[in-house]
Amino acid sequence: MTIYIKGHDFHYEMENLCRVFFPNEKLTVTRELTGMQSDPSYVFLERQQTSDGNYIIRVHVLAQGEEDFASETIAGDGEEAEQQCERRMAVLLYRILTKLTGIVPSWGILTGVRPIKLLRRLVETEGGEAQASRYFTDQLLVTPGKTQLALQTMHEEQRLFALSRPESFSLYVSIPFCPTRCAYCSFVSQTVERAAKLIPDYVDLLCQELEQTAAIASALSLRLETIYFGGGTPTTLTAQQLARLIEQVRKCFDLTHCREFTVEAGRPDTITVEKLQALKDGGVDRISINPQTLNDDVLAAIGRRHSAAQVLQAYDLARQMGVDNINMDLIAGLPQDTAESFQATLDQVVGLAPESITVHTLAMKRSAQYTLQGMRLYKEACETAQAMLDYSDTLLPKHEYSPYYLYRQSRMVGNLENVGWSKPGKEGLYNVYAMDETHSVLACGAGAVTKLRDPHSSYLERVFNFKYPYEYISRFDEMLQRKEKIPAFYEVYRP
Repeated sequence: MTIYIKGHDFHYEMENLCRVFFPNEKLTVTRELTGMQSDPSYVFLERQQTSDGNYIIRVHVLAQGEEDFASETIAGDGEEAEQQCERRMAVLLYRILTKLTGIVPSWGILTGVRPIKLLRRLVETEGGEAQASRYFTDQLLVTPGKTQLALQTMHEEQRLFALSRPESFSLYVSIPFCPTRCAYCSFVSQTVERAAKLIPDYVDLLCQELEQTAAIASALSLRLETIYFGGGTPTTLTAQQLARLIEQVRKCFDLTHCREFTVEAGRPDTITVEKLQALKDGGVDRISINPQTLNDDVLAAIGRRHSAAQVLQAYDLARQMGVDNINMDLIAGLPQDTAESFQATLDQVVGLAPESITVHTLAMKRSAQYTLQGMRLYKEACETAQAMLDYSDTLLPKHEYSPYYLYRQSRMVGNLENVGWSKPGKEGLYNVYAMDETHSVLACGAGAVTKLRDPHSSYLERVFNFKYPYEYISRFDEMLQRKEKIPAFYEVYRP
């Protein structure tokens, strides 16, 4: 499908909105209108300024053999009129596409990653929660259910933000290795079979990067609030390698004020007594055990080499070892999963009573095997995923779980959301701070991205590490030089 643009720069949001309705289409954005007359499928989006200084916006869609169009006049000029033109164009496009496709996205015209940040800003600018909620439902076409979910999440986050200070930061440590690559995964993580020979050198260099990063943080008098070992699957490493990295963190960083130390032990087939003991001895106080589903057929379909029984065994082992803060991840919308099967999975997980449960929605990333293999999404898959999330939203509060962070990704089934649910006082602080960009995150390892946050505004700068482990190893000295950007940033933006 071609998206023809005339007289405006709203192409990014309009393309993302079109992708919600046509997830299987290749979308091309152009300002060259000559091909439109012969195009069998297109979206035409025009803004034209009138002689009296107002604007006319026009939306014309030809898709699936049907055609529709709409227009509207927007009064005024300047930045406010610009914003109104973009929002109203999105509304016209949304209404046409819902009519043509029968798909009614529950987040309305919102396509952004962080709807809670938007809601918080609206509460401040629109005069309170009631007005902000009305703006969500009336102007952005978000359903009342999703608006209420966003409000609940915002309330939970507010208490956690108060723990952060201007000099606060979090530490992210990337372990980009996994036992196998899941079919839905787009991360740069590599399977152990392919990358085993890289791991010893990777761990050696990662220890060096941690030491230099800690020295920078110390010189700047930064305050470490949370630590997160992610990936990949950190427990792909041996118990000795995990212990070494954890000890390096404890030796190099000041953990006096650290509130949380999380390690993703995401794959149950990587969890052993020795590794859990290494985590416990190192002061790790929160882990993730991520089944994604407890349906063995679905596990096999997504490329997992473990059974649902192994998930339960790993969970029991962690409890026996004294782990008292466990998160479990699930994914709604996996191929071959049904609403009934997902409900059975969630019922089992709730029965285990982990301290937190994160319910993700499948995102069809470009580099994932599912996408490369030509998997397509249809209206029925979106409706099934919505039913799965509706069940989560109903069941989890009954068991004292509250939504404490929420974010969205591009190409999500049904344009839905990921939600972290937790029992009181068991929220994953790193998740909140990283997603909200509350304070700086200093990141180490391949594929890691340091995010430097101005303590007095929302301004961010990013420092990228090399993406793949072989690059990280072969160009390590060059990459370390990038860490010099951190003190340079704080010279300008002092806590």
